Amino acid sequence: MPTTSPQPTPGQNLTAASAEGLCAFIDASPSPFHACETVAAQLRDNGFTELTETQEWPAAAGRYFLIRGGSLIAWATEEGWPARPFRIIGAHTDSPNLRVKQHPDLNSADWQMVGLEPYGGAWLNSWLDRDLGISGRLAVRAGERIEHRLVRIDKPILRVPQLAIHLAEVRKGVELNPQRHLNAIWGLGRAPKQFLGYLADEVGVEPDAVLGWELMTHDLVPSAVVGLGEDLVSAPRLDNLATCYAGLQALLSALDRQTEADPVLVLFDHEEVGSMSARGAFSELLNTTLERVVLGRGGGRDEYLRALAGSMCASGDMAHATHPNYPDRHEPAHTIRVGGGPVLKVNQNLRYASDATGAAEFALACDRAGVPLQRYVHRADLPCGSTIGPITASRTGITTVDVGAPQLAMHSARELMGSADVSMYADALAAFLTP
Repeated sequence: MPTTSPQPTPGQNLTAASAEGLCAFIDASPSPFHACETVAAQLRDNGFTELTETQEWPAAAGRYFLIRGGSLIAWATEEGWPARPFRIIGAHTDSPNLRVKQHPDLNSADWQMVGLEPYGGAWLNSWLDRDLGISGRLAVRAGERIEHRLVRIDKPILRVPQLAIHLAEVRKGVELNPQRHLNAIWGLGRAPKQFLGYLADEVGVEPDAVLGWELMTHDLVPSAVVGLGEDLVSAPRLDNLATCYAGLQALLSALDRQTEADPVLVLFDHEEVGSMSARGAFSELLNTTLERVVLGRGGGRDEYLRALAGSMCASGDMAHATHPNYPDRHEPAHTIRVGGGPVLKVNQNLRYASDATGAAEFALACDRAGVPLQRYVHRADLPCGSTIGPITASRTGITTVDVGAPQLAMHSARELMGSADVSMYADALAAFLTP
């Protein structure tokens, strides 16, 4: 086994994570497919080789990653013990938004419209009266094959208009019907144009070559460092691209530090809708990847199971900061501060996967990173959300701890977190990867 290298002293920066870096990462990643490409570009710059699941993988140790749709796994291995365990950071690439229907072209009251529907638990009112672009991917015919083309249109082509207050039955607001009230205007009906034909023109293919699509809207206002002391980050998709970014920075920081566990970053799609897909946390993606890594080191089934038994996963997702206007919606004894450091999330009904062992390991990681640790418990009389943590733990048997960074306005089209929390979160994850 390799010897463990010296650990950083408390307070020493472990990663290059920054609030500005997070803003750039989010703006480059309007969809899960773009998020994977953004991560992949940085991995390639740091010596990682992309593999495909259908090819024979190299037996040599090294730095590798694979992409399955909107999900990505990256790992770095060393020669030696086949049953070498893993230290894993898990996150998800998807965020609640409005997505394009299969028959998108609509006309109502002489308006040309695009049919949209909610994805995940989107806070619907936050999507009204915003200039929206389109991103995602098209599956197009290329001879006898199918190719995927990334789509990103950063033009204000769509807008879901709010009802005027004078027309509302109750002045407090309108209760939105997701079937009737979320379709987007994109022109006047006097000059109709097919939406998919427009997208085909944008990517340079014939309209009849478009055979399938996964398309979603995104807010066009750039991410920004804001606040009187520039101590806040205002951005879309903080849940959960902030963890994707922090996890990537943690993985890159771990590459030059030898430990007794191989670092792994897994970014799943479809967490916001339950993870039950071929590339979600319920899939075999993580299990089969880890098994192939063990097989590549010359191990067998027994070595694989031994490696899992010695492994640990930090399921990273964002955490609820205590809201200053709604403090009564939070557990009184567990105030969570923006700018107060990473958050350990615990739920007695296992909506989070954290147990005493995982909590202790993450607390030690925060100590090594020199950052404070906050502990979150959801108010007992409110339903608690969940993460990929319980799914990953049950699918792999790996000890898993649920962690995050504090934020406000979760699932809104625009969210808010602390600038200082970006680096503290990444540093804690980096320390977790390199025990």
